Amino acid sequence: MQMRFDGLLGFPGGFVDRRYWSLEDGLNRVLGLGLGCVRLTEADYLCSHLTEGPHRVVAHFYARQLTLEELHTIEISAVHSRDHGMEVMGMVRVPLYTQKDRMGGLPNFLANSFVGTAKFQLLFALKILNMVPEEKLAEAVAATQKPKKAAIDHAGGTA
Repeated sequence: MQMRFDGLLGFPGGFVDRRYWSLEDGLNRVLGLGLGCVRLTEADYLCSHLTEGPHRVVAHFYARQLTLEELHTIEISAVHSRDHGMEVMGMVRVPLYTQKDRMGGLPNFLANSFVGTAKFQLLFALKILNMVPEEKLAEAVAATQKPKKAAIDHAGGTA
């Protein structure tokens, strides 16, 4: 995932003009500008989601398994992309574990703010690709939905 200029987490991508590009060609063009070294195909397609509101957008989500070497190459090329430091602040690895306190790791990560359908897409991919056991994924999601305990100001005795 990427940390965007606005502080939201999202996936690399962009808009594709279907008059000139297939989805995959357009996506690879956009990824080539930002990551340079990965090509997605129709076989990497996972799902689509229509966003509601004044600017209706269909978000198509693709996922691809990478070797550790491929991931390192992508992370290095992302730092040298033309958007780095302007539109994209950097790559972010998703923690696929939960710490003993039941909040550290994936639950804390899911408590971040995501752009558009990115959180839905992440959860869908983790489930459908069996990257996190379904019960652990449900626990992580549930942990982010619990109300936070009010911080107590010990000095003043106020909440």
